[in-house]
Order: sequence, then structure tokens, then C-alpha cells
Amino acid sequence: MESYLNENFGGVKPKHSSEEALARWRNLCGFVKNPKRRFRFTANLSKRYEAQAMRQTNQEKLRIAVLVSKAALQFIQGAALSDYNVPEDVKSVGFQICADELGAIVEGHDIKRLKLHGGVEGVAEKLSTSLTNGLSTHDDKLNCRQEIYGINKFTEPQTRSFFVFVWEALQDMTLMILGICAFVSLIVGIAMEGWPKGAHDGLGIVASIGLVVFVTATSDYRQSLQFKDLDKEKKKISIQVTRNGYRKKMSIYDLLPGDIVHLAIGDQVPADGLFISGFSVMIDESSLTGESEPVMVSKENPFLLSGTKVQDGSCKMLVTTVGMRTQWGKLMATLNEGGDDETPLQVKLNGVATIIGKIGLCFAVVTFAVLVQKMFGRKWQEGSHFYWSGDDALELLEYFAIAVTIVVVAVPEGLPLAVTLSLAFAMKKMMNDKALVRHLAACETMGSATSICSDKTGTLTTNHMTVVKSCICLNSKEVRRIDKASDLCDGIPESAIKLFLQSIFNNTGGEVVVSKDGKPEFLGTPTETALLEFGLELGGDFLAERQCCKLVKVEPFNSEKKRMGVVVELPEGGLRAHTKGASEIILAACDKVISSNGDVVPLDEAFLNQLRATIDQFASEALRTLCIAYMDLDKFLPQDSIPLSGFTCIGIVGIKDPVRPGVRESVATCRAAGVTVRMVTGDNIITAKAIARECGILTDDGIAIEGPDFRVKSQEELLKLIPKIQVMARSSPLDKHTLVKQLRTTFDEVVAVTGDGTNDAPALHEADIGLAMGIAGTEVAKESADVIILDDNFSTIVTVGKWGRSVYINIQKFVQFQLTVNIVALVVNFSSACLTGSAPLTAVQLLWVNMIMDTLGALALATEPPNDDLMKRPPVGRRGSFISSVMWRNILGQSLYQFLVIWNLQDKGKALFRLEGPDSDLILNTLIFNSFVFCQVFNEISSREMEKIDVFKGIMENYVFVAVLSCTVFFQIIIVEFLGTFANTTPLTFPQWFLSIFIGFLGMPIAAGLKMIPV
Repeated sequence: MESYLNENFGGVKPKHSSEEALARWRNLCGFVKNPKRRFRFTANLSKRYEAQAMRQTNQEKLRIAVLVSKAALQFIQGAALSDYNVPEDVKSVGFQICADELGAIVEGHDIKRLKLHGGVEGVAEKLSTSLTNGLSTHDDKLNCRQEIYGINKFTEPQTRSFFVFVWEALQDMTLMILGICAFVSLIVGIAMEGWPKGAHDGLGIVASIGLVVFVTATSDYRQSLQFKDLDKEKKKISIQVTRNGYRKKMSIYDLLPGDIVHLAIGDQVPADGLFISGFSVMIDESSLTGESEPVMVSKENPFLLSGTKVQDGSCKMLVTTVGMRTQWGKLMATLNEGGDDETPLQVKLNGVATIIGKIGLCFAVVTFAVLVQKMFGRKWQEGSHFYWSGDDALELLEYFAIAVTIVVVAVPEGLPLAVTLSLAFAMKKMMNDKALVRHLAACETMGSATSICSDKTGTLTTNHMTVVKSCICLNSKEVRRIDKASDLCDGIPESAIKLFLQSIFNNTGGEVVVSKDGKPEFLGTPTETALLEFGLELGGDFLAERQCCKLVKVEPFNSEKKRMGVVVELPEGGLRAHTKGASEIILAACDKVISSNGDVVPLDEAFLNQLRATIDQFASEALRTLCIAYMDLDKFLPQDSIPLSGFTCIGIVGIKDPVRPGVRESVATCRAAGVTVRMVTGDNIITAKAIARECGILTDDGIAIEGPDFRVKSQEELLKLIPKIQVMARSSPLDKHTLVKQLRTTFDEVVAVTGDGTNDAPALHEADIGLAMGIAGTEVAKESADVIILDDNFSTIVTVGKWGRSVYINIQKFVQFQLTVNIVALVVNFSSACLTGSAPLTAVQLLWVNMIMDTLGALALATEPPNDDLMKRPPVGRRGSFISSVMWRNILGQSLYQFLVIWNLQDKGKALFRLEGPDSDLILNTLIFNSFVFCQVFNEISSREMEKIDVFKGIMENYVFVAVLSCTVFFQIIIVEFLGTFANTTPLTFPQWFLSIFIGFLGMPIAAGLKMIPV
């Protein structure tokens, strides 16, 4: 079966499956009872094609509009624009520009119209906002602003009610046929035997269908609510905004026109707006216009469109248009997305359901044919084959209902849905464990992971950085928390301190702002805030320093260059470039150094060796080292690049980022689980090795390598090297991508990768499971990821792995349980029909068995929480067999036992229980039905462990399992003792109940014995 599934249903991958592969397996699912339910959580390909066509149309329209408006600017410079009239409703609440006018300016890239309104400053004034302090929330204009300009939310599809799920559950073809059978049975029965006696059989089937539909709809509705909650979490995006003069984080959905938004690399532009100030801003507009070339945004081209992404640089933006008034909002409204791709397990189980469905259909047809043939044979012998009564019609109808119900039981429609149920349950629980799953397939794939490539900063470490050592003017100091700045500056010339402060306060992507209580508050990355805090400790004044110098050029930090630079115009005149970054890279760009007496001297071999020794010493203490340098310039134009050499070294700082508590234990857990953990970092190799040893990642037989060395290796060298690599330092995003690709393709590993920056997106995209950081991660990284680690903690990644394994094994347990019931129900009814001419299990009883094994079985087994033992077994890997030999052993062994028991009961049950009289057949069939159900109840308990004998461990902790089992037993008692008229049962005596339960219980020691058979 496994080879058939891999050949026909194995083309779907966890990520980036082709449309052909998605369409192919659908075509192979020839027999589906309820397509609406079966394919609910799969991609809607027709809608995708439709959405893709609509997206292309919209992109083309927008692209042409933008290009035409830009071209038109060259010809209309001399044209006069008509005066703009402010609508009365806008003017009455204190604004001087309407939403439509703002939309026309930004969407049309209309510079002329923008100038008519006084530029960005004029628009801000007309929106009653301040470009410095942002919106004021103290006045009562916020509500008016919302009414006039709208809110920053997009139209969402309407939530489906419970009754929609009831209607979908009723679309089951077999249930509809059974409904028709029930209706005919009611008509014939009432005509033959009157009301109410003649209606019992028909009402029994109707009640069973109603119960199946209700339980199915309830389960599906709860799943939909869970997915809705997760969708809300996925859409939670925060952005830096200035309001009331203070900068703070805010949800993008709370933005209003007039807000001042701060954008940095990797951010998604949250609304349409205008550029206020910033440097080197490159915007990727491909999501809107389809153009792959990034657009430079500046004061000359100040238009920013919602949904685009900041590829480089940073800036301040004035929000002008929000929500459905933006082009992005309009685009989102026109697209009805085709949903997530189905997961490989969902597809495989659809394959299993299809195979068994076809077998079941054949069995059902043969069973019906045999029963009808036996009936004809009997009537032929009686000589009544030309005379048909109402009883004969009811008997024929019962045979047909049994055949249809065999199909109901045989087609395991719940198999693919069990995957969704288990994934929905796991995703909800993982959310509580600080992991947000963006793509369903990531849950099950993470359970197969064999390798984790982790960042260092913020994942293995706390991301709370402080400068603990410094070497300014070749004077090394251990920085301590002291009140006097003079002690920190002792022995360092004042001119060098001033130069150092000028460098770190101007050459930064962070900011120091004053909070409401008057205390300084640091904004920016942990590295930036550590430097800014150190600058204040040295006695510096951030605001005063920034006001003294005028920024001419900013080149933001990125992981490719591993450096950041600015050019400033000095107060006394002249230009100066400041740079900072990876110590060895910046040091290599220096040819001079400031000596201990404050003089600038050539960087000779002795000074160079001294600084290198300082870097190595800091790094060996697991400190992140940064080198800070400057260069005076004679001339510089904003369009020029900052020089890469000729700098003067001011100093080196060592920044401490402690290892997170519990990381060493988590790495050890991964190793025990057969998962290799590799650290991939941009830090110095000595720092990386020190941290890796502290985390337990770097072992004696492992290798630490630098990115530049890795990328020049040949394929033959990589084959020998990669299995031993445990640390990669000074790596670029391309190095990470290459490592991941090699592990996946050459070594066939299932790779999970962490990332936080925009440049990590290719590696996150390439990996089997991309893990983005929730705190430090950019929106671009999160969008490329499959799972977002909300607390940026490596231990959470291990928890995700544990849940992934739990999902995989839970579904295996459910498949084992359901296939056992399928096989027994099929064989029992078929063999009984062929040999005795009657089926021991009626349509109503089979519907109840179907509900036990389908919806209730999935609830019980597919929602089992993970335990620590899961991380003590090797991973499944990429080539693991889903329906394993262990499962087949358990399925066939348990099926054989159940079949032999039921067959013996049917053959010798009357003699065993001394059953006589007209009710003997009814009592025997009730005993068979009761024993069969209790066999499933105890088999469900045995299925909690596929290899271990102790199946009761932790059973009381899984309240869902206990509740399902209790409900099954309770309703079984009700059906047998009180609903016999409808379910074709009769009350049993105490010894008969005891024997039924004992037969079911006997399956547990047999299951334990089976587990001792090696396979």
C-alpha cells in the first residue's frame, strides 16, 4: 500500500507543491461520499486560478496607471490645476482634505497635486497632525477621523454558521441514500403495520443519520472556530508609531490618516502614505505592480503604497489612506484566496480512504447481491417467487440499507479529516506554548525534522545586550555599572570620547526618546540599544549630538555587508564618515588608529596585533565585538557610496548576550531525539564557538567554519564537511541558504531553519520548516516562515518538534484503530451474508459503529497531548513509511481476534448462551453488536501506544479521550437497553453484559502480546 500511495499520492510536498501534483491526486479520488467535507481543508484550485487571473489583471491596471502618471508628470509641469474644494462634511469636523483626494494623490503618484496642497507639510496640516509629534489622542477628533477617512481593516469573508456545517454534513451521498431508504421504509412499514410499529425501522435510521450529522457538524464547526482564532493571531502585526509626541508600538489596524509611522528594513508598509524623512529607502512594489525592480522613495518620489515592503533603508511616513480605500485593500477584496495547500499526510490518507472505499464498494455490491440471491433462492424453494409482499419489500430494502451502510463504514472519510483535527488541536495548543503555526503542513513536517539550523542572537541567547568591555584608544576597560561617567572615561582623551559619542549617536538605527515619566527609553535592535546605553553612561547627550550634526547619507546595516555607515556634516563645517560593524571587517578597512594620548597614528603591525588580540580575548569570553571607526572627507555627494577603506579606528566594544536558560537541556533533548542542531551566525568565529560550547552544540568531533571558507569549498569537499559542521560563523544569508539546500537535497535531511532578518527569507523559503522570530523578526521573514516563534526561544522550537511528532504519531494511532474497525466490519458482514444469508449488524448499528470509529475516534486519538518519550526516539525522516509494519502487525492481529470472536458468537452463540425461542436471533445479534462495540472501546485504549504495553500511562490527563470513551459506553448502554425498537436490539442480562465486556477486554492482552512480536 505504501508504494502505491507514494507513487500516486506522494507528489504533494509540505511546501511549494506544483498545481499539477495538487490536481493529480484529486483526480485519483474517484469515490468520495461527501466532497464538500472531504476537500474542505484543501486548496480550492479553481478559485486559485480565478484569483491568479484577477490578481494579474489588477496588477497590470495599477502598473499602467503608475507608469502613465509618472510619464505624464514630464508633460504637465506647466499646466495649471483647478482649485480643490473641500467637502462640507470634512470641513465641519476641522479637516481640510478628503479621503478621495488623498487617495488620488498617493495612488496616482501625483506630485503636482501634492504641491498644490503644500507638499507633505501642507497635507499634514490639513489632516490636523504634526510631523514631529504625530496625532494627538487628547482631543475628540479620533472618532471623527475614523468616520471621515475609515479604519485600517480589510473586508473579510463572512463567518460560516453552525447550520452551514450541518448542511454540508448532509451532503454525504451514502447518508442521502440511507435517508431515501428510511423514507421508503416508513411508507411501506406504516402501510403494512400501521403507526407507530411500522415506523420503527425507518425512524431508527433517520435518528442515526441525525446523530451522525449533528456530531460531525459540531466537530467541524469547532475546528473552523479554532482556525479562525489562529487566523486572527496570524494577522497581528505591530508597527512603530509616534502619537502625542511619544514613539510606541501599535497594531497596524489601529492606524488612522495623520499617524506618523516609522519603517525599517523588512517592514510591510501598513497603509498608503507619504515619505517625511529617511535614508536609502528601497521599496519592493512587486506585490502590487508585478515589477521586480525595487523603487527608490525619497522627497522627490514620496509615495508609499500599502502592502509593499521595505527592502532597504529606514524612514518616517505620514499615513494618508487606510483600509479599503487603499489599492492593497481593493486588491484583497477582489481576491478569494484558494486556501492553504493540503498537507502530505492529508493527501496520503485521502489515498488510503480511496483504496479502502473502492474495496468497500466492491464488498457492498457483492454482499447485496449475495443477500438478494439467498432471498430469491428461498422464495424459489417456497414457490412464492411470483408473489411479493410488503414484508419482502422491507427485507429487500433492509438488504440495500445494509449494503449502503457497509459503504458508510468502509469508506474512512474521517481519515484525512483526522489530520486536520489533530493539526487544529496541535496549532491551538502550540499557540499557548508561544509558537504560531502559519501553514498546516509545518506541524506534521516538524515531527520528521532531522536537522535544525539555528541563529545565535535572540534564539540561543536572551537578546538582552549590554556593553561589558571596551577598548577605546587602545585602552581596554571592563565596563561596570557606576554612577560616575568620569570613571569610565578615566585614561581616555576627551577628544576621543567626544569622537566616540559622535559616532555611536549618529551612526545608529536606534533612538533614545524620553518616556512619559521622564526616563530615557531606547528604541532599536538590542545591539543598537546596548551601544546607546553605553553612550549615555559615558556622559553623552543623544539629542544634543543629533542636533549638532546633519546627516548627509545613511547606509543601514545588513547581514551581507556586516557594517553600517553614515556621513555627517559637522557643526564647524566639513564632512565625516562614521562606520561600525564586524570587528575584523571594520579593522581591515582601517589604516590608522587613535593612540592612548589621543593622536591619530598609522595602524602598524604592533597596533594591529594588539587590536586583534583584544578582539580574540573579548570573543573568547563569548562577547559580540564591534569595531567603531571614522574618516574625514573633503567632499561627498548624497548619491555617492560611503568609502570602504581609509578609516581611523576609534575603538572596540564587547557586548554580552547571555545564553538563555534551558537551551543546553533543549539541545541535549534534540540530540537524544536524533536531531542535529547547528548554529549559523554572523558573529566572530571565536565568539560563536564559545557560545556553541556553552549551549552544548559544539562537540569535540564537530567542526566550526567561517562563511567565506565554506562558500569556496568544492562539492566533493562539502560532501565530507557538511555532516561534521556544527557552527558556521561570519555567515551570509547565501551561506545559510546553501547549507540548507545541501542538507535537503544531497543528504536528504528534513531541515528546520530559524531566521529574523529580511535576508533570511530565501533560507526560510528553502527549508522544510521555516521558523521566524516573533520579537526580533521582520515582517518579510515572518511572511516567508511556516512557524513564528513568539518568544524567540530555542526551547520553543523543541516544543514545536515535540508537537510535530505528536501529530504524526496520533494520526498513525487513529489510522491503526480505524483500519481495524474497517476490516472487521467489512469481513464480518460480507462473510455472514455469504454463508448465512443475513447480516449480524443492521444499518442503524453500523452507523453507530461508524460514528465511534470516525468522528469520536478521531477526537479521542488525534488529540493526544505529547509526552517526553516522543523525544527519545529517532525522527521519521523524509523517507519514513507512514503505515508502518508495526501498524500492520497490530491491525491484522487485532482484526483476526475480533473476526474469530464474532464469527464464533454467530456460529455457536445460541448454544453457548442457551438461547431459545422466537427472540433468540435478536438476542444473539444484540450480543454480537455489543461485543463488537466493546472490542472497539478496548482497542481504542490499546491504540494509545503502538509499541508499548503500558497503555494507561497519562490516560487521565487526556480529558478528551476519557470523555469520548465514557460517552461511547454510556450511549451503548442506552442503545441496547432502551432503544431496541429503533436499533434492532433487546435488553441483555447481567451475565450477557459481562461476557460482552470481557470479550472486548480480552483484546487488550492480545494487543499487548502482539506488541511483543518483533517486526
